[in-house]
Amino acid sequence: MIRTQKVRLYPNRTMKKVLDDLCNYRRYCWNQGLALWNDMYEASLILGDKSLLPDEYKVRNELTANKEDWQYRLSSRCLRLAVSDLGNAWKNFFNKVQSDWGKPQFKSKKAPRQGFKTDRAKIVNGKLQLDKPHGIKKWYDIRFKGAKSLNGELKVVSIYRENGKYYASLPFEVEIEPKVRTGKKTAVDVNVGHINYTDGKINTLPKKLDRRYRRIKHYQRLLARKRNANGKNAVQSNNYVKTRTKLQREYAKVVNIQHDIIQKLTTKLVTDYDKIVIEDLDVKKMQMTHVASKGLQRSMFGYFRQVLTYKCQWYGKELILADRFYPSTQRCSSCGHVKKGDEKITLTGNKKHNTKHNEYVCYACGAVMDRDENAVMNLLALA
Repeated sequence: MIRTQKVRLYPNRTMKKVLDDLCNYRRYCWNQGLALWNDMYEASLILGDKSLLPDEYKVRNELTANKEDWQYRLSSRCLRLAVSDLGNAWKNFFNKVQSDWGKPQFKSKKAPRQGFKTDRAKIVNGKLQLDKPHGIKKWYDIRFKGAKSLNGELKVVSIYRENGKYYASLPFEVEIEPKVRTGKKTAVDVNVGHINYTDGKINTLPKKLDRRYRRIKHYQRLLARKRNANGKNAVQSNNYVKTRTKLQREYAKVVNIQHDIIQKLTTKLVTDYDKIVIEDLDVKKMQMTHVASKGLQRSMFGYFRQVLTYKCQWYGKELILADRFYPSTQRCSSCGHVKKGDEKITLTGNKKHNTKHNEYVCYACGAVMDRDENAVMNLLALA
């Protein structure tokens, strides 16, 4: 089983320059490979020759044969892994199952997150050691913090720079012991601002997040006033850079708070229950039609499902996905009656019967209950 740990890197001045160069080189290899891939693909269409279609090996061999002198000072694994990721991106693009997957795009040096990958990194004396290219004299191991365990075989390491800080994802192949079987089952209903399950309710947008979002809004307004629209020759003042740094710091704190909530909740679920039922929500369509799309994005539905999925695989628990069209909200958990037409509960409740958004009233048996609790019981029936 692959278990990944995110750690904070603390490189010295020499290794900072190395990491920055590798981030830039990864972007260069990706863009060069994508341009070559597009040219090969267009040539195959124009000439009608399928043998000219690009693949990972053709693009990699072409880039390797046309290397510049300065490229030999950098790790060759960076180019190989960049082209490998590009090949996977094209396979996903042509996979009809992944309809929302986009076409590979060129990477910009203005992107806030830059990174690279290497499969030759090692952990030596509690420090991260990268592969040293030929002809380089000064080379140092990188100190890091945040790892809970360094046991197992280290796989492909991803290193990235974000907001002036350096991080690494360390994937270890380890043996994970399954959790103790409890014989219990539960259902989880995710909502904007809270998550309901059989034993309670978790608030995913606490008050401390509201304060952070207000500060983000404040810094965004300040940043908009400090922006200079001079085209390519735009000059960023010191106050602009300071305000942008404060804004990035607030975003990082928000993400850390949200991830902490989701991680603790999913760990509790896989510890206490053997079967867990969740809905297969189409979040992207919900954002397009939902009035509160910002609330949907902040509630991190996709991240919750992702974390719960891999933790169930780790610890041998069963995750059941309810069908996307399963009427968990419209169905009465007492008698099974399903509301249809103008009787359905909407975001504003039901206008015909003048019911509230969080209120479920069954017009068949007369049961009155909380809407979210009713949805949890309907999902639980699938287990």
